[in-house]
Amino acid sequence: MSRFFSKKYSSLSAYVPGEQPKDMKYIKLNTNESPFPVSEHVVEAAAKGAENINLYSDPECTLLREKMAKTFAVGKENILMTNGSDEALNFAFMAFCDKDHPIVFPDITYGFYPVFAELNFLPFEQIPLGEDFRIRTEDYIGINKNIVIANPNAPTGICLTIAEIERIVSSNPENVVIIDEAYVDFGAESAIPLTGKFNNLLVVGTFSKSRSMAGARLGFVIGNEELIKDLNTIKYSTNPYNVNRMTAAAGVAMLEENDRRIELCRQIAETREKTKTALEKLGFFVTDSKANFLFAKSEKISGEKLYLEMKKRGVLIRHFSSPKIKDFNRITIGSEEQMKIFLDKVEEILKEI
Repeated sequence: MSRFFSKKYSSLSAYVPGEQPKDMKYIKLNTNESPFPVSEHVVEAAAKGAENINLYSDPECTLLREKMAKTFAVGKENILMTNGSDEALNFAFMAFCDKDHPIVFPDITYGFYPVFAELNFLPFEQIPLGEDFRIRTEDYIGINKNIVIANPNAPTGICLTIAEIERIVSSNPENVVIIDEAYVDFGAESAIPLTGKFNNLLVVGTFSKSRSMAGARLGFVIGNEELIKDLNTIKYSTNPYNVNRMTAAAGVAMLEENDRRIELCRQIAETREKTKTALEKLGFFVTDSKANFLFAKSEKISGEKLYLEMKKRGVLIRHFSSPKIKDFNRITIGSEEQMKIFLDKVEEILKEI
């Protein structure tokens, strides 16, 4: 770091995104992107959105929010559109957490949560998962602290039921509960309907995974109107034009193709289950993922060794160095052809050791 870097950030451990090497052509199964491109309809909408690129985008995202309201059966006043779901999460940490209102989350979860807490100088607590890598609902009942939970969780892919989420939200009425649903469309149930029942619940979503728009950076928050007003205060104090014209137009077009999205999610979930079965036949332990990835380990090879050997063979998977999960790898579900190549490479590696 330079000598000018503020000391207040000198100990910050930045989030590490999935690697994007350029030395060769890889099959990318490390960043949970969709294997399916968007339709021509969405591409054309984004291109049309660029026609007035000399003008600022609509800070209210009016048309997009109207489409979102119809899609999710909520009021447009209950929606905030953001530059990716990461911005939504950061806004929520900024708006609702401080020294008197700490935030808690699992010790194994999305790596941005502790980064956002440290970035904003917020006290936080990490609650251990159970031995089965599941979030233990009872650990969050009546704890009187703000809570953020990824559901399904990442990198495990395991989800809570709506009944479990309702218990957590209802038992902490004086605190905000954030449910991060980046992967909900691949087999879990959304908590969005609960936002009409509880005024302390925020549900964060993204167009990156199930809507194939990772490169567009579009996220959203749905919740009580007053909570959304609070988040808008943060937005208008930091980045009023946070969703650009092309992304907003693409988002509207994507929402018009909901049947196509549902079918592609079904295909990914089907491929996930086939891949899980194949890995288990090879002796892997695989968690019960309801996301667009698998979390797996083998007693025959370390997680790091498998990751490195796969990379040599042109397939990227995600390895984490945290002691509790260093034996595991997170494997994004690609196309059927990509997963066949992945499994062939795994077999090849296991035969060599």
